[in-house]
Amino acid sequence: MTLRSPSAPARQRAPLPRGARVPKGRARAWARRAPLLPALVFLIAVTQLPFVATLVISFFDWNSLSPDTRRFTGFDNYAAVAGDAALRDSVLTTVVLTATVVALSVVLGLLLALLLNRTFRGRGLVQTLLVTPFLLVPVSAALLWKHALYNPEYGLLNGAWAWLAGLLGDRSPAQPEWLTDTPLLAVEAALVWQWTPFMMLILLAGLRSRSAEAMEAARLDGATAWQAFRHLTLPHLRRYLELGVLLGSIHIVQHFDAVFTLTSGGLGTANLPYTIHQTFYQAHEYGLASAAGVLVVIGTILIATFALRVVSSLFRAEVSRA
Repeated sequence: MTLRSPSAPARQRAPLPRGARVPKGRARAWARRAPLLPALVFLIAVTQLPFVATLVISFFDWNSLSPDTRRFTGFDNYAAVAGDAALRDSVLTTVVLTATVVALSVVLGLLLALLLNRTFRGRGLVQTLLVTPFLLVPVSAALLWKHALYNPEYGLLNGAWAWLAGLLGDRSPAQPEWLTDTPLLAVEAALVWQWTPFMMLILLAGLRSRSAEAMEAARLDGATAWQAFRHLTLPHLRRYLELGVLLGSIHIVQHFDAVFTLTSGGLGTANLPYTIHQTFYQAHEYGLASAAGVLVVIGTILIATFALRVVSSLFRAEVSRA
């Protein structure tokens, strides 16, 4: 009788049927990936093929009103886009709009996250109500602000303005035209209202991942609430803040709905997506609009690359902590 060595496995594999082949490593890998192929094909069909078509059209002088004069022009469309004064203005508007909305959303989201990180009665209901604006369809949110808040006849803002003026003794105050007097500020306010919950959720997740032992040790050492926030909470939230800023910037740079619904791009509120929309659907310049769209995609990819690096480093930090 032969004894089994200690290093031998406790149980043996079941014998393969006669004539069966042992699958090779590459075949096993393809067998695992095969169920993902339909989703991959669908993703390529709805994202990459339209971009390739846009890239091809961007090299043509193509006006839909005179399709017979279509011709290949190389990089002339890109040169025209770079020298377009309206496009430069829309780039500046996009930068101002994105920076303002992201900065205010992060600050307000941090304050709300600090509030929801405390224990109080009805916290779940308050958190649900605060998240609701982010769940609305962007066009619906813009229409809500346009008619329920900004309308000069029956809007809530003018109603509150008249009530406050009545308390101060002015019985017939001048009704502000919010979308005319402060158009860019009106668009920014609507976007801040919708994107603050997004920042709040990210920062709230960061607050709830803090080390309870470190916070308790700081409290026992006599640290004030501000000192604990400055030296413990804020450094811990740095990656979450970067993640919120980068993801918010990616989405708001491409935001079209609020500008189109509230101001139709007038009064200096036309950002890059709206300018591309005008070039394509109103000027019917397919080549110029495609070239501008390709440049926007390249810029968005650069921002997304930094966002993915932040996300990867965040996940690595969480794994090492666990």
